Amino acid sequence: MRVTVFGAGAIGGYLAAKMAATGRVDLSVVARGAHLQAIEKDGLRLVEDGKETAVPVRAAERAADLGVQDYVVLALKAHSVGPALAQIAPLVGPDTAVVTMQNGVPWWYFYKLGGELDGTRLEAVDPGGLIWSGLGPERVIGSVVYPAVEVDAPGLIRHVEGRRFSLGEPSGEKSERVTRLADEMIAAGLQAPVREDIRSEIWVKLWGNLCFNPISALTGSTLEAIVADDGTRALARAMMLEAQAIGEALGVRFTIDVDRRIKGAGAVGAHKTSMLQDLERGRPMEIDALVTVVQELGRLTDRPTPTIDTVLALVRRLAIERGCYQA
Repeated sequence: MRVTVFGAGAIGGYLAAKMAATGRVDLSVVARGAHLQAIEKDGLRLVEDGKETAVPVRAAERAADLGVQDYVVLALKAHSVGPALAQIAPLVGPDTAVVTMQNGVPWWYFYKLGGELDGTRLEAVDPGGLIWSGLGPERVIGSVVYPAVEVDAPGLIRHVEGRRFSLGEPSGEKSERVTRLADEMIAAGLQAPVREDIRSEIWVKLWGNLCFNPISALTGSTLEAIVADDGTRALARAMMLEAQAIGEALGVRFTIDVDRRIKGAGAVGAHKTSMLQDLERGRPMEIDALVTVVQELGRLTDRPTPTIDTVLALVRRLAIERGCYQA
């Protein structure tokens, strides 16, 4: 079983180190710069449960050097997938499965969903349908990622908490390819449940990211502070209710209510969201995959999004001014 993790940052590096350590799969990573050099020299170093281990991993800057794979795990941020298509292409053969580990609404969302929107391409996350045409939604295995992981230094990954990577076919079937991948991830000490409705799980995670990420970027506040403040908590709640109406129009089942989801976010504590961290570090922010696409879905389902529209306009303007928006 040949597996390449394209993008061996925090999540990709963690997954690669765990799977490579079993010796059960032929695992490679695509990386670059100092990170690549460190992996080539010392392997992927993983700090987990207070213990550091070094795992030998085949690493390459050019995916073409690795050949066709059985599975390609895309551990890039959503806005980086389109520009990387030419690099990904040499890894993909007729039977290759592509595992998408991006936050937010995925580009393949309407593939085999059924209904009148079946096959719709989402401009916010796939301008011009380039990813849809370039990779093909029939290759996709969806994933919702939960571990908290950091890159402490080139080649050094630190696991903070969580081991769950939910998996699911867009069609909802428990195919041989998704079951086989789940088995290998479980053998690596990860949790890899195969979901019949991966989209609903995508929405539950998105529900918080949609509001807390941009609000944190606009205010510089942690999750704990946003939830503790009456005004920002009410703003987040309004955005979430707008999103819930859209999700339910698309057949999504929300397994928890909005106030419980907000309470859970606050319980995380003084945590800076990824969008705030990206802003502070001058990196492109995941605005389109987390917010713009929900606005687009609102238009497609004829559901109003006045609060989302306002927050989106503000955070996008901020990102443009700081050089952190990649259109």
